[in-house]
Amino acid sequence: MKPRLTIPAPHRRGFLTAAAGLFGVSALGGCDRFALTPTGRQTLKLGEDANLYVQRLLLTPASLAKEFPDADISPWFKPNGTIDPQDRDYKALAGRNFSDWRLRIDGLVENPQAFSLADLRAMPARTQTTRHDCVEGWSAIGKWTGVPLAEVLKRAGLKAQARYIVFHCADTMEFSMSGDTENANPGMTARAEGEENQASDSKAAGAEAPDADEPQGTPIRYYESIDLTDAYHPQTILAYDLNGTALPVSNGAPLRLRVERQLGYKQAKYVMRIEVRDTLKGVGQGGGGYWEDRGYEWYAGI
Repeated sequence: MKPRLTIPAPHRRGFLTAAAGLFGVSALGGCDRFALTPTGRQTLKLGEDANLYVQRLLLTPASLAKEFPDADISPWFKPNGTIDPQDRDYKALAGRNFSDWRLRIDGLVENPQAFSLADLRAMPARTQTTRHDCVEGWSAIGKWTGVPLAEVLKRAGLKAQARYIVFHCADTMEFSMSGDTENANPGMTARAEGEENQASDSKAAGAEAPDADEPQGTPIRYYESIDLTDAYHPQTILAYDLNGTALPVSNGAPLRLRVERQLGYKQAKYVMRIEVRDTLKGVGQGGGGYWEDRGYEWYAGI
């Protein structure tokens, strides 16, 4: 029998982190011009494929990211990216403490679902204290509580052709101008039926009409995706609590994804809708996420 190759965990994690950092940060600073060229995109894709191959080769689907004792929790978990979505519908939901917010699950499922926060809190929960590693170079340790993504997917029932889980979020990142089909996200230009219902509820509750001087165009809201291997990982949860209290708006309230074996930009905040798909074509520009469509790698394993 051939001896099994073993690599000490710190070395393995360090190698994967370095690989992710090398290709992930290439979209920052002056390197973004290279990342947007055909050669740059191909280079990034080769690095991503290598990262995914090594990660899946060395880690079993059940391998866990390191969990920490409460004594190691960071005194302040740095918010990043969007910290206070200005979308009127979201602000109306937040103003009512998300009492009428619903998480929609649709796409390639047998039973589309709409869960309230109370529904999610009534499901089996998992608490984990893990380190968040940002592609910008900082880290923080937080204690997350939420429902395993596998639990909500089980209740929706995935169809046989399901391959990817796409997260549609509330925060608008930019606006695409009329006719700008290259940058518009087809999955977000027309809201899901459930989001339209929530928008109608917001208007009924007195939400203001858009100001005349607000940017005009189609809002491009944050979107992210993972495959079924990560979706069913035991540490992949939809978190509603941080450090024992309800998730703050700055950290993604009412619900954010935690996929602990990947970098921070994969941890989608302000999740409104989960779409089950057989392909990532048709999601944004096809890269699988907002930042991935701008040069970041889709698989950001650490």
